[in-house]
Amino acid sequence: MNNAASTGASVNGRGAAPSTEQLIEQLHDMRARSRLGGGQARIDRQHARRKLTARERLEVLLDPGSFNEIDAFVTHRSTDFGLADQKILGDGVVTGWGKVEGRTIFVFAQDFTVFGGTVSETHAAKICKVMDLALKNGAPIVGLSDGGGARIQEGVVSLGGYADIFLRNTLASGVIPQISAIMGPCAGGAVYSPALTDFIVMVKETSNMFITGPSVIKAVTHEDVTFEELGGALTHNSKSGVAHFAAENEEECLYTIRRLLSFMPQNNLEDPPIVPCDDDPGRMDSELNDIIPDNPNKPYDMKEVIRRIVDNGDFFEVAELFAQNIIVGFARFNGRSAGIVAQQPSVLAGVLDIDASVKAARFVRFCDCFNIPLVTLEDVPGFLPGVAQEHGGIIRHGAKLLYAFCEATVPKITVITRKSYGGAYCVMSSKHIRGDLNYAWPTAEIAVMGPDGAVNIVMKREIEESDDPEATRQRLIAEYRELFANPYVAASRGFVDDVIEPRETRPRIIAGLELLKNKRDTNPPKKHANMPL
Repeated sequence: MNNAASTGASVNGRGAAPSTEQLIEQLHDMRARSRLGGGQARIDRQHARRKLTARERLEVLLDPGSFNEIDAFVTHRSTDFGLADQKILGDGVVTGWGKVEGRTIFVFAQDFTVFGGTVSETHAAKICKVMDLALKNGAPIVGLSDGGGARIQEGVVSLGGYADIFLRNTLASGVIPQISAIMGPCAGGAVYSPALTDFIVMVKETSNMFITGPSVIKAVTHEDVTFEELGGALTHNSKSGVAHFAAENEEECLYTIRRLLSFMPQNNLEDPPIVPCDDDPGRMDSELNDIIPDNPNKPYDMKEVIRRIVDNGDFFEVAELFAQNIIVGFARFNGRSAGIVAQQPSVLAGVLDIDASVKAARFVRFCDCFNIPLVTLEDVPGFLPGVAQEHGGIIRHGAKLLYAFCEATVPKITVITRKSYGGAYCVMSSKHIRGDLNYAWPTAEIAVMGPDGAVNIVMKREIEESDDPEATRQRLIAEYRELFANPYVAASRGFVDDVIEPRETRPRIIAGLELLKNKRDTNPPKKHANMPL
């Protein structure tokens, strides 16, 4: 469908210039054609696929009536493969700014009804312009992706447009929040812009991301795989860790973005917003005193701990389906945003492995970029042993999490609920790596390793030479636990600031965040660090 813009003003039959009324009428006509995108037939096909149009998505995402569009009349410049006669206003992407809960954000939404949402030189230039505006004005940028990649008819020019976008993603990183929603196809080079942003939301069954599609994979590796299996929402949320949220539909995807933005500041120079809180900051929860099982090897649900200490039990988990042995997400304490990092004892006993380390490290660094305090709830028996982990680089990947906590200068509060063994004790925001306030529950076990393993190594000969090896082993385990595997040894050294009742956790964290709200900490001057990627 041709939705070309007229390039000259119409005149009346006598050759006179058009009146103001005629020019305004022409403007309204062009705006109407721009809003139609690729035309009603293609809009209908978009709806038949259970997908909204670019403009409908922005209506859901933004506060009503707040959207201000720019570059609505831009068209492509290509003259090849018959495109010269197919100039459609907007060129396949809607750009501008609006508000979410009264705060400004900048947006671009690819329009699949126009050339399949493919990126041309001018399409990319529109995105770059709105990204530049976001950076200049210190406001988040949200991209809604629904396109078939680079526009083939424009060749290297479209590839150059992608590279221009990637550069801006990189320059904006850590300066303004960047959020990507994958709401259709996203393949080839197109995947790298979302990958450079802070968070990715995908829609189940209607969105996918991959470098090479199923047909290419079959030709090269002879593997049969569907679009959904290769790069669908659940694949990237549970297996690759590329995406952070999997929405049931497009409306849920867009509301997820609105909620995510509510925990963030506008930019790296601001603090996160503080919202009114009707949950008593001094509230204690006696149920927490009984949440740790008597058997130290028995699991419990750390999410239940989180829900009991945050405002109104409201915890917004990030990357819920990936590396479930560690939990990350946002919550509020007396109205203040905080990032939570916590072990999940009910999954792999809460050990740190490659995926958990990378997941948590990225989240910690995001919070540090945007002045969001970190609350760490620790129950970690150590790093996952095994050949696969060692050969996969657990040393390097575990160092990423250590690096992230060491580098972070935001307020950091740690609560050790149960196990804190070995190098994992050091990694999980310990006092030694600039933890500000470190607490332990009476159930905490802080040691080089668990009592069983320690006794079997250190006292092996004594056990073997005794008349009753098992009785001797149990006696030594009890002695070790009393001497080392408790929080009071660490407290006597000042490595934890206090041993607290579990029910006190919420008011202690809130008091700590209030104390640390004006914290100032810095890192040595440098061009940039060299973290162990």
